[in-house]
Parts: sequence; C-alpha cells; structure tokens
Amino acid sequence: MSDVLVRASGLSRVFGKVPGAVTALAEASFEVYAGDRIGLVGPSGSGKTSLLHIIAALDQPSAGKIEWPALGPPENLRPGPIAIAFQGPSLLPPLTVEENVGLPILLAGGSQSAATTAAGELLEALGLTEIAAKLPEEISGGQAQRAGLARALAGEPSLVLADEPTGQLDRASAAALMGLLLEHVGRTGAALIVATHDMTVAGALPIRWTMSQRRLETGAEQPCSL
Repeated sequence: MSDVLVRASGLSRVFGKVPGAVTALAEASFEVYAGDRIGLVGPSGSGKTSLLHIIAALDQPSAGKIEWPALGPPENLRPGPIAIAFQGPSLLPPLTVEENVGLPILLAGGSQSAATTAAGELLEALGLTEIAAKLPEEISGGQAQRAGLARALAGEPSLVLADEPTGQLDRASAAALMGLLLEHVGRTGAALIVATHDMTVAGALPIRWTMSQRRLETGAEQPCSL
C-alpha cells in the first residue's frame, strides 16, 4: 500500500460571517497517495484553488480535518514536501527568473551552486533559458507561469500542486508542458494534483476529481491521453 500523503475528512471553507458568508469549499473528504496523478477539474469559481491552498497548508479549513501522515506537520511542508505552482503572478519582483526558480533549494538549506544548476536545467527543459537573467516585470504572463512551475519542481517535493498551469498557454505549449511535468514527477516519484478547466489537460492524468458547486467528487482511474 502506498504512503498516504494527505488525508482529509469533511473539509469546508467559509469566508465571512452570516448573512454575507461565502462558501468556497463544502465537506470534502479524500486521500492522496504517493505517486498519485490527479486531475482536479471544474469551472472557475468551483473551489479548486481553495482546495489546493488547504492541501498546501496555505489556508485552514473552517470545518473538518486535514493531516499529512507521510509528510509531517503543516509548519514543515514548505519549502520541502509540498510545492505549489500558483495560477496568478507569484515570482518575487526583486529576483531574476533564475533566482526565483532556485529559491526553494536555498530555503531548504541547499547550496547556491545546487540552486543555480537545478534552475538552469528546469529553465532549459521549459524553453526559458533566454529569460533566466530577466526580472519578472520583463517577461510575459505565459513565461512567468512556466517559471513558477519550474520553481515548484526545483526542490523535488513529494507532492506538486499546480493551479491552472496551462491557463496562459496555447494548445501545443500546454501539451509540451504537461509532458515535461509528468516526466519530472515520474522521475522523482512525486504525487501530482493539477487543477484545470481544460479536459485535454485533465485527460493526461489517470485519476479524475471533479469540483461542482464547491463540492468534491473523487473518482476511479481513467484512461490517459498521453
């Protein structure tokens, strides 16, 4: 039996207070195992990002329980066992793209040479070598999104969370990115959850979770398109 990385029961997230409270997530229960490849699908506003943020311990549920049996306490999850590639801008403005990508390695106690080497390899794999020395304000949204994904992969975490990683990419670029992402986690053994509204992207992943009206439905393995 694979290690349980994340276990949750009855998770809910509510913002604000009655009567103006807004429910972002309602009674989600699930487990994530080592090596899982999960496509989290649903329209914008369905609760995908809220769920990822709770899994990454960036936010706390309003009700329910979440634990990380094989990863440790929440204060030790990042940088380290869990990495997240955000949907919106997340690169640190004062740092170059290369410095942003290598940052998780430095924060985890790695050397500057290790950070530079890992960043260079990932940027090359993602076709971003030419922007390595640029600042975030000097690159496009699609480039920033790919650089954010490279940063998430740099520390070789046990669980990678990617929030709409292909949202600003064309079809061919999205397919190439998903191929590289799957190759990387296949090599490192990391589990992967990709939140997306693109069923083509979700089709590259064998496990399908669906968000609808802030509720999560977990499903069995599906045939992959890659």
